Amino acid sequence: MKTIIAGALGECVHVAGVSNFLRLAELAGWRTIFLGPAVSIEDMISAAIKEKADMVGVSYRLTPETGERLLAEFTEAADELRDHGVRFVFGGTPPVADKAQASGFFEKVFSGKESDAEVVRFLRDEETEQENEVNFPKTTIERIKWKTPYPLLRHHFGLPTMQATIDGIQKISEAQVLDVISLGIDQDAQENFFHPERQDPRRKGAGGVPVRSAEDYQLLYEASRCGNFPMVRTYSGTDDFIQHAEIANKTINNAWCAIPLFWFNQMDGRGPWDLEGSIREHQKVMAWYGERNIPVELNEPHHWGMRDAPDVIYVVAAYLSAYNARAMGVKDYIAQFMFNSPPGLSDAMDLAKMLAILEMIQPLENENFKIWRQTRTGLLSYPVNPIAAIAQLATSVYLQMALKPHIVHVVGYCEADHAATAKDVIESCQLAQRAIENSINGAPDMTFDPAIQSRIKKLVSEASLILEEIKKIKSDSDGGLVDPQVLATSVLQGILDAPQLKNNRFGRGAIRTQIVNGCCEAINLEGNIISETKRLHQIRKGNTT
Repeated sequence: MKTIIAGALGECVHVAGVSNFLRLAELAGWRTIFLGPAVSIEDMISAAIKEKADMVGVSYRLTPETGERLLAEFTEAADELRDHGVRFVFGGTPPVADKAQASGFFEKVFSGKESDAEVVRFLRDEETEQENEVNFPKTTIERIKWKTPYPLLRHHFGLPTMQATIDGIQKISEAQVLDVISLGIDQDAQENFFHPERQDPRRKGAGGVPVRSAEDYQLLYEASRCGNFPMVRTYSGTDDFIQHAEIANKTINNAWCAIPLFWFNQMDGRGPWDLEGSIREHQKVMAWYGERNIPVELNEPHHWGMRDAPDVIYVVAAYLSAYNARAMGVKDYIAQFMFNSPPGLSDAMDLAKMLAILEMIQPLENENFKIWRQTRTGLLSYPVNPIAAIAQLATSVYLQMALKPHIVHVVGYCEADHAATAKDVIESCQLAQRAIENSINGAPDMTFDPAIQSRIKKLVSEASLILEEIKKIKSDSDGGLVDPQVLATSVLQGILDAPQLKNNRFGRGAIRTQIVNGCCEAINLEGNIISETKRLHQIRKGNTT
C-alpha cells in the first residue's frame, strides 16, 4: 500500500481540505498520515522521510504573496525528495493554487474546483497528461465499476438543429462532468426515421435533434470523442425497433437500450402500434439486446406516475418491467427510479415506494440477471423559477442517494422553462455531483424509519394482489406476466389504471387518486382511500372505484 502524508504548511491552520483529500486518498487505496495544521517545512520533509512517503500533499490557504514565498522555500527544500521519486501535490484557494502551478514543482495542483470523483481518479493514477479514449471504459458496466463509489451521471441532450447539438455535445464532453449523453432525438425521427415518406418538414426539431441518417448519428458521436469521452445512447424509437437498435449500436455504440413495456404507441400517441402489438415488439427489442449482452432499461413505471397512477401501480409496473426483461434474456437490467412522480409525494413516502420496488425485484437477481439502479428527478416536479428549480434538483438527488444508485439520470433544472443547453447540462451535473458527494460523505440513513418500513410493507402486499389478479386473466397462459395479451388486457380491464387514461380506448381512466399523507393513493367516490382488495373486487364486478 502506497503512503501519502499531508498537512497545512507554515502558519496556515485551515485543514478541512487536507482532511477531505486524505479521505479520498483512503477511498483510492492509499495509506494516509495527517500532519495537521501549521506544519513547518522541516517537519514536513522529516515526516516524508520517516514514513517513506510516496506522495506529499501540501496545503496553504492564506495570502497568495506570502504563500508564494513559502512555497519557494519549500520546493527548494523538497527538491531532493522529488528527485528520488516522491510525488508532490498542492491544494489551496484558486489564487494560491495559481502561484503553486506557476512554480512548476507540483505534479498536480488542486484549487477546490475539482469534484471528488476527479480527485479520486488522479489518486488511482487513472489520469494521464494526454487523455484519450483508451483511458475511459467503453461499456456501461465497466464504467460503473471504474467510477465507483460515485455513480455515473447521465443527462438528456438534443437541440432543434444538428449543428447546435454537435457544438453542445463537444462542450459537454470537454467539461468532463457527464458520463452518458442521452441523445434526445425529435419525435419525427423516433417514429419515422426509416419512413421519409411519413416525415413532416414542419415537425423537424420538435422535441429534440432532427437526426435523419446514419451519418447524422455518427457526427453526433464524433463530437463526444474528447474530454472524458462520454458514452452515448439514444431512444429505441416507436416503430421499426430492431432497425433502430441496429443503427444505434453501429453508429454510436449505444450505451444501453431504454424502452417501455406499455407505452410509446397509440395509447400515448407516440407511435403507430396498438397496445398489445407494441408490448410484443418491445419484448423483441429486449431479447435482441439481451443476446448481445447490452444492458436494457425499461423506462416504464414513471409513465404511470406521471399520469397520476397510485403508488402501488407504479410498484407493479416496475416489477413487471424487471420480470419481462429477465424473461427476454437480458443480462444487465437498469432499473429506473423516477422520484417526485407524481409531484406532491413526501420525500419519506417517495423513498418508501422506491424501496418497495427494490424489495420486490431483488429476488429476481441471479447469476444471469444483474440489476443496476438508476435514479432521477421527476420532470414534472420542477418549478419554472430557476433558483427554486436548482434547489429541487439538489435536494432530489440527495434523497435519491439513499438507494445507492449506480447511475444518476440528471434532469436539467431548466426543463420547466426550456430544453437544456450545453451550459445548463454542465451546471446541472455540477449541482448533482455536489449533492452526491455530500451524501457519500455521510448522509443520514432514512430507510429504517418506522413510517417508511410500514409503507413498504403495505405497498409490497397490495402490489402482490395486483400481480395475482393479472395472472388470473388467462389461466391457460404459459407466459403469465410476460404474455402480451394478458398484459394488454390488464390495462383494458383497469387492473393497471391511471386517471389520465380517461377516454383512452386502450385504458379505463376510471381510477381516482389523491395525495394523502404524502402518498399517492387510490380513492373512492367519497374521497376515502380504497384498498386494492376492494378496488380489484369492484373491477371484477364491472364497477368503478
